Amino acid sequence: MTNKIMPKVFLWMFIGLLITFLTGYYVASHEFAAMKILGGYKYIFLVILEFAIVIFLSARITKMSPTTAKISFLLYSIVSGLTFCGIFLVYSLSSVMYVFLITAIIFGIFAFIGYVTKIDLTKIGTYLIMALIAIIICSIINIFINSNTFEFILSIISIIIFVGFTAYDVQKIQRMSNYNLIPEENLAIYGALELYLDFINLFIDLLRIFGKNNN
Repeated sequence: MTNKIMPKVFLWMFIGLLITFLTGYYVASHEFAAMKILGGYKYIFLVILEFAIVIFLSARITKMSPTTAKISFLLYSIVSGLTFCGIFLVYSLSSVMYVFLITAIIFGIFAFIGYVTKIDLTKIGTYLIMALIAIIICSIINIFINSNTFEFILSIISIIIFVGFTAYDVQKIQRMSNYNLIPEENLAIYGALELYLDFINLFIDLLRIFGKNNN
């Protein structure tokens, strides 16, 4: 089943990323609408909705119908696009596309490593989660101290964490497919969501380092 599931996972991940970027770009091209979304409680609501969809998908993936799983994932991609529109306002389109290409190459390399390696990556999962929690806490602290150097260091560490997550998640998806823990169509969506999150976070960290501000 592994050979069958991974193409479906990457296809759904690509669809999700395409929807997110197109949504973000479309909203950003209508600056008034973008400012409405990014300002005040609407943005906070969208962020909360993003977390809610991820929790819903992760918790109910074994029980929900394939149609519900697909709709939830597509809805998440759209909502993420709405919150993503600020990136197209802050950074130039050429810069976004350049960093997207870099992200795709790095992501592809570590996804391939996770796919072919015989090393059991299960043990590193706990350390990656602990490191991610530490990064989140440090990022919250940096909101108050507003240090560019600290942000740069956090971005570098975060990149290392998410390339690790990429290899780890690819191997985890393969393992789950071998044990038939989740119906194939649902596993494709679950796997796509996991890798989508890895890609987006990796992209954002790289954009902070290499992105050029929009004039």
